[in-house]
Amino acid sequence: MTDLPCRDLALIETFATALRSAGFTGDGIAEHLGTEVSASLTGGVSWPAVAAVADDRPLSTLIAVFLLGEMRPVADLAAALPGIDVDDLDAQGIVRITSGDEVVPVLDVRPYADDAGEYLVFADQDAGRRAGALAHDHVLGIGGASISLARAVIRRPVARALDLGTGCGVQALHLGAHCDHIVATDTNERALALAAATARASGQSWDLRAGSLFEPVAGERFDLIVSNPPFVIGTGDQDYIYRDSGIPADGLCARLIGELPDHLNPGGVATILANWAVRDPEDWAARPREWLAGTGLDAWVVQRELADPVSYVSLWLADAGESAESSARRGRAWLDYFEREGIVAVGMGVLTLRKPVDGTPGFQIIEEITGAGEEVTGDEAAAFLDRQDFLAAHDDDAILAMCLATMPVVLEEQSLLGDDGWQTVGSAVRRPGGPGATLGVDEVSRALVAGCRGQLPLTGLIALLAAHHGVDTDALARPALPVVREAIARGILYQAR
Repeated sequence: MTDLPCRDLALIETFATALRSAGFTGDGIAEHLGTEVSASLTGGVSWPAVAAVADDRPLSTLIAVFLLGEMRPVADLAAALPGIDVDDLDAQGIVRITSGDEVVPVLDVRPYADDAGEYLVFADQDAGRRAGALAHDHVLGIGGASISLARAVIRRPVARALDLGTGCGVQALHLGAHCDHIVATDTNERALALAAATARASGQSWDLRAGSLFEPVAGERFDLIVSNPPFVIGTGDQDYIYRDSGIPADGLCARLIGELPDHLNPGGVATILANWAVRDPEDWAARPREWLAGTGLDAWVVQRELADPVSYVSLWLADAGESAESSARRGRAWLDYFEREGIVAVGMGVLTLRKPVDGTPGFQIIEEITGAGEEVTGDEAAAFLDRQDFLAAHDDDAILAMCLATMPVVLEEQSLLGDDGWQTVGSAVRRPGGPGATLGVDEVSRALVAGCRGQLPLTGLIALLAAHHGVDTDALARPALPVVREAIARGILYQAR
């Protein structure tokens, strides 16, 4: 008999209904724990919640078992889930019943919500909820990476979507709100089993397929592709399926990007999380450029973090829950590999890619945006693509004839203290909340941005500024236009009429 969990999807549906009836929902848990304790748990601090559920109330039992990974008496879990036989949960690999009539959780089952609804996600207990190292086929639950990817995906209605490397199915859940047909793939059979449980418990249906990269969808095309692949950069060993691809360094991401154009419809978009090897500290973008060369894709690549080897390896060693001795051995070997390969850092970021409708790529922009609050969101990614299309469709003469307006922005100035007091050494206009939405300005361009009120064509505004500064209008227009185009690209200026 297979040891895959959650084989009986009818039972999973009944179990999900029982959980909701018991108040095991986002709102129900928040009310039960209280605002502060609930916020702490969401932020990764669990001890207040542990103290708050130290009783045998039904919802306390469910939170303790499925969210906190605690052992509880079988009788308590049975009382919390009327109509559910705890032996059936054991048989489905959701919990394990000990010889002492205690229930040990095997899976992490938790509510998860977006703007479209609330769901139940089935995954394995993470390293902080269990003893020992993770299993080779461990299935991650909801984490920082999956949430970042979900936020970065453009949420426009499409016919066909692909979730490549679905894991427990978090991305597919989000796709359900705006995609007619969802294909979700993974190389890990355990992940596919848990994704099937997530879908059934959440009232969704996906086309789940086993296989690596695009093998399960050979010859098929999609309007939207999302992927949080096993991108961890290592030797090529596959210690943990969720993070290790079995391909050395960043070869998996290189293959994924290289094969992507064959599986996107014209105008189709892909949002990918990736890590890349940095061998030249002065050129961190070398690998993403190599990946994109010859693909014909429009691209916006945003590096969110650049990690040194020790920090990078330490992050993933801590994630696996191995012993100190094992972590030390593996870490030393990992760092030796980085040194042999000349990897001095690892870039981490999100790629928004699009297959041009006419087959001609218009832009490939690779940049670093690390500020807090400047994460890539789907709305910003969609607006970024739209602005690039707008710029491509309008030459300089067309822009000069436009009435432009300025979005709500703030002016930031950098000053140095000198003999004569504070000296302004630099100024920038920033659109709050926009990733990379900052434009360096001098005295003239600052006045130009401030003057864009949607009332006067740009050429007229430039003429006024030229007259004020006593220079030729054409001489001012030439350096002003690149600044204006960059301001439009960053969502700082827009066409008012």
